[in-house]
Amino acid sequence: MKMPKDNFEMVPLLPIHTDDLVTMADETGFFKEHEVQALREVLDDYHAENHVYDHKAYLLQDKDQKLGFVYYAPAPMTEGTWQLWWIVVQNDLQGKGLGGRMLKQVEKHALELGGRVLFIETSSQEKYDPTRKFYLKYGYLLEARMRGFYAAGDDMMVYRKSLVPE
Repeated sequence: MKMPKDNFEMVPLLPIHTDDLVTMADETGFFKEHEVQALREVLDDYHAENHVYDHKAYLLQDKDQKLGFVYYAPAPMTEGTWQLWWIVVQNDLQGKGLGGRMLKQVEKHALELGGRVLFIETSSQEKYDPTRKFYLKYGYLLEARMRGFYAAGDDMMVYRKSLVPE
C-alpha cells in the first residue's frame, strides 16, 4: 500500500472498528490464532467496561484508512506504571515510522495522566527481532526475561522506559 500523506490522526476506538483491527493484527503474521482471538476479547472488554478504568485504545487513521492501533492501560495496584498491551501497524505500512508515531503518543498521553514508567512485553522468538529492535530504537531497555513464559523456548521479554527523570 502507498504511504498516506501526513494527515494522520489518533482517534478513540469504537466497537465498529473491532473486526477490521482483529483482521489487521492477524494479517501481520506476528500473532498466534489464540492471541488474535484474545484481541477481540480485549477490545470487547474495553468497550464494555475497561474504558471506565482508564484503559486507552486509539486508531491511527488517515481519513477513512485504518493504519494501526494501540491499546495501553495503567497497571493495577501501582503508582504511575503503565503497560502497552498492543501496538499494531497495517502489514504493508510497517517500517515507515507509523509505529514510532503511535508509541510517542502513548508515552506523551501516559505522562499527561501521571505515568512515570511504561512497560512492554514481547516474545523472544526470532520473528520478533524487528519488534525488539523497534523498542530499543525508541529508548526502551530490556528489564527482564521470563524464560519459557509463553511456551517452552518462548520467553517473555519485558522492556521498560522511564517517562520522567529518575
